[in-house]
Amino acid sequence: MSMPPQQPGYGYPQQPYGQQPPPHGQPQWTPAPPPRQGMSTGAKVGLGCGIPVIGLLLLGACGAIISAGQDAKPKSAAPRPSPSRSAGAGSAKAAPLFVGENLKQAKAAADAAGYNAISHDAGPGNAGQWDDDNWKVCFQTVAAKPVAGIPTLDFGVVRNEWPCPAEDGAPIPYPKTPKVLGQTFAQASKALAPIGFERIEPQSAYTDVSVPASPDDWKVCFQDPEEGKEIQYPKTTTAYLKLTAPGTACPKTEYTQLHPDPTPPSTGDDNTGDDNSDNTSGSGGGGDSYYKNCTEAKNAGAAPIHKGEPGYRRALDRDGDGIACDR
Repeated sequence: MSMPPQQPGYGYPQQPYGQQPPPHGQPQWTPAPPPRQGMSTGAKVGLGCGIPVIGLLLLGACGAIISAGQDAKPKSAAPRPSPSRSAGAGSAKAAPLFVGENLKQAKAAADAAGYNAISHDAGPGNAGQWDDDNWKVCFQTVAAKPVAGIPTLDFGVVRNEWPCPAEDGAPIPYPKTPKVLGQTFAQASKALAPIGFERIEPQSAYTDVSVPASPDDWKVCFQDPEEGKEIQYPKTTTAYLKLTAPGTACPKTEYTQLHPDPTPPSTGDDNTGDDNSDNTSGSGGGGDSYYKNCTEAKNAGAAPIHKGEPGYRRALDRDGDGIACDR
């Protein structure tokens, strides 16, 4: 007796869900081997396809990193032209103006503005500027040939105490001494100040009068340098003003006494007597000896004459040291 086909049940291999055994008489169904744990057929396909994709992504990422690394490298900055040395700085229109300034200061300012600077004598001469601080700028032009390729300013200069000429190379109008006769010392000093004398020295117009410490109200009788004289080097020139006290008239000439010694009266016998007689006008041996001048005293052999000796008088003692005709 044949056995009926066994039904699936306990003790038989279980069929996958949803699959039925083959009909009776058909080949036995063989189940597919179970997939390995953690992997499916779909996963195999996905992984196989993903490897090239991941590789491309990795290559792309590496390229981006390399590119970013190259961009991150420091680049040397391109040299920039200095604003002060720009091409347009050399034009006369763009150049700062330094006329009237001290040459030393003008050169420093020109250099700060991007210019070289040279200088020349603005007068008819060709004096060199050994000390820039002693000169001032009268004229300014842009040099035709730049120095070292840098725009260059050419300054026409004169000494600080001189006025500028009418044009570059023209004669310098040196200052002239103004007339100060008749003015007070204070007024005269103010009038002479613009010339820049080394000093203005007051002196007495009379040899026997002293000047006070402050003679501002004394009147000028004589001046040296005289009116109209050109002063080329005032820094080494002294102006001398000879003065009289208020209310005192000026002498007619310099080196005059205000209170001269009185002239002794004539004895009337200057041309009398024999050759052996003493001549009181020239011997200097008597108390009444009188000498018209030092020449006469020297010819008589009386010079020098000390104060108290016969023939001494203040008019012959020019320096007031008590010794007449000693020079």
